[in-house]
Amino acid sequence: MSQKQKINDYSGSVYGGLGQLLYTFCQAKNIPVSPQLQRVQQLERFDFAIWRELLDEIFDCIPSPTLGLEIASFVEAKHLGIIAYVAMSCENLAEAVQRYYDLHRLIYDGSPLLIEVEHDYIQIRWRELPMHLATQLTDEIAIAILAQFLKQLFNTQGQQLFQVHFSHAKPKQQHAYEAFFSCPVHFSQQYSALRLSADLLQHPIKHADQTLQKLLMQQAQALLQQLPHSTQLDERLQQSILIGLQKNNYQIDTVARQLCMSTRQLQRHLQAQHSSYQQRVQQIRHMLALHYLQDRHLSLHEIALLLSYSEQSAFQRAFKQWTGDTPQNFRKKSL
Repeated sequence: MSQKQKINDYSGSVYGGLGQLLYTFCQAKNIPVSPQLQRVQQLERFDFAIWRELLDEIFDCIPSPTLGLEIASFVEAKHLGIIAYVAMSCENLAEAVQRYYDLHRLIYDGSPLLIEVEHDYIQIRWRELPMHLATQLTDEIAIAILAQFLKQLFNTQGQQLFQVHFSHAKPKQQHAYEAFFSCPVHFSQQYSALRLSADLLQHPIKHADQTLQKLLMQQAQALLQQLPHSTQLDERLQQSILIGLQKNNYQIDTVARQLCMSTRQLQRHLQAQHSSYQQRVQQIRHMLALHYLQDRHLSLHEIALLLSYSEQSAFQRAFKQWTGDTPQNFRKKSL
């Protein structure tokens, strides 16, 4: 099964220091602090969905097209927590990037960080979140915060970044983006990403301290162990449902037992993602249906049985809800 076919609606959690960053920004801009923003000030971590809602609340107060950049300009090491202090203790950028990759879940635990090395640059980005979780603002502020911290890490003036890519359309304020990042910024790209010149990898970091870094890494690893492995849980859940559908035994209590959970624990896990067990089953049925329809040797009746539908008509109704098309038409188009 390809990576694109994996279904993972886990929204993840963010470090509480990011809530403090929003609080600092609101105070500086005389924006009323919402009750929800006030609540997260004492939390070590909070749900990514809440982070998105907090950003939307601030945007409602200041509908600035460059809000993500404006918030990021206030970021300090304390807002990123131990991962920032580990990076500051590294010998050079290459080591700092490696540590950031190792510990990135401490800032945002949800979508895996990708670091891709090309001949003349390295690219840092996150795997895409589901459409209902990610917004232009969440993408923009993630890239902007990382870029702002790198500027502080280098502690030098001038261009440090090679390029910045954003998936959203080109705004009228493109000059503001290029002024903030001090490099070319490209829009309407496949994904949002930050690119650093490979020549900078050996750039020394002013406050390098290997002894301090060792102590900080021990603490950071302990924090990592406390994070729930919800992404892995979702992948095991998908696998259990896939097998259950093939055996026509995919009831939630059966699957929960396979995951060594109670039914209530599994329901709470899915509720935290604004999902339900039935929605997850339907997502996987949808994915499998698209796959099975590529096989011209399978009849629609056989596909319905493979998806644990008692009648072909039930499968057809479900497929129409998923795609707006009938299985027959979809098969004709795809073949």
